Amino acid sequence: MDFLHIGLGAASGVLVGFTLGLVGGGGSILAVPLMVYLVGIKNPHVAIGTSAFAVAANAAIGLLNHAKAGNVKWRCGGLYAAAGIAGAVLGSSAGKAFNGQKLLFLFAFIMVLVGVLMLRGRRNVGIPGATCNRENAQKVFGFGVGTGLFSGFFGIGGGFLIVPGLVGATGMPILNAVGTSLVAVTAFGLTTALNYALSDLVDWNLALVFIIGGIVGNTFGTRIAKRLASSTGRLTTVFAALIFVVAGYMIFRSLPALL
Repeated sequence: MDFLHIGLGAASGVLVGFTLGLVGGGGSILAVPLMVYLVGIKNPHVAIGTSAFAVAANAAIGLLNHAKAGNVKWRCGGLYAAAGIAGAVLGSSAGKAFNGQKLLFLFAFIMVLVGVLMLRGRRNVGIPGATCNRENAQKVFGFGVGTGLFSGFFGIGGGFLIVPGLVGATGMPILNAVGTSLVAVTAFGLTTALNYALSDLVDWNLALVFIIGGIVGNTFGTRIAKRLASSTGRLTTVFAALIFVVAGYMIFRSLPALL
């Protein structure tokens, strides 16, 4: 990589890390289009494989920040991650065989659907003491498997699916869901990245630049998330708005290639 691409990769990493710290998801939603349209990675599958590894590493950093703030429900995160790893393996194997441009296009439409669902429930403040127990374990497990499949297929950490999944399965407040989701984002991302790496579809140098930038962005994102969470629905609205903006851009850029 030349200095221009190193700079673009680092700047993209800052934005991805900030997003992960802020809303616990959106890392790969941003990373994949940034790698394709800004950094200039020609092969969408390389962009997906590289972003999966970079986002997993940045999610692990964000997880430490949220854990220090007391936002992580470890039992829920562990159960969700364990359920989704098998799904991520199957999903990533299928994703590698799917047309790259069609994958990006379909990805964008699913993002819009999730954004709409998040906005509909933005006034739900959640149950502060909610956690995983015998009553909701099957629901958490089911959400985990489904999210893992989507995560692997689209080469994403899956945070934008995991956060609403945790809220839906347990009723926990969104700030706890954001922190807890990073357990599964890390696990799903590493699983997907390993599968892509076996097919030589990971640019390790670019991933390293992304990770370094993400460390900076993650710190600021976590701090702002705590402030926004005190206002009912504001963090959820930011989450959904991010999804709509990036989804619209991806549809705009990928549609001509399909036509």
